[in-house]
Amino acid sequence: MGLEGEQAPDFTLPSTAGGEVSLSDRLEEGPAVVIINRGHWCSFCAEQLQTFSEVAYDLWFHDRVDILPIVTDSLPRVTEMRDRYDLDVQLQADPNGEVADQYSGTEETSHGLTGIAAVYVLDEEGIVRYEQVADDPADRTYANWIRYYIRNDYEDPFGE
Repeated sequence: MGLEGEQAPDFTLPSTAGGEVSLSDRLEEGPAVVIINRGHWCSFCAEQLQTFSEVAYDLWFHDRVDILPIVTDSLPRVTEMRDRYDLDVQLQADPNGEVADQYSGTEETSHGLTGIAAVYVLDEEGIVRYEQVADDPADRTYANWIRYYIRNDYEDPFGE
């Protein structure tokens, strides 16, 4: 499908912080990183989220970037995931995969319906400046690279 260069689909989802989170509301404050995760059981997702948890405050404080991880699971399971891995980012629950479908897509696995893991960097206007959709569950973009990418004016920080 490919969203790079396109307007990111808006969404409103329940958050582990309580209430709901809307992408359009968050973009009023600055850029955002949307992360699609497979489910509360996914160790690769947890590892990736921990890297974003470590840089989330720095990105928000210095660059006004909001991190919006979306997990294709129920809110109680997503809250359990946040607490189990001691994440400093709040997670959004997408139990039916409706938002994941608009971004990277979904697939049926032995765990049921899961999102296809992906990372999207959105500029202040909501345009997708970077998209990485996993070829397999272990294929991930980590937070430090995203931080460098944003601070390098949405260009590959390593010139590749």
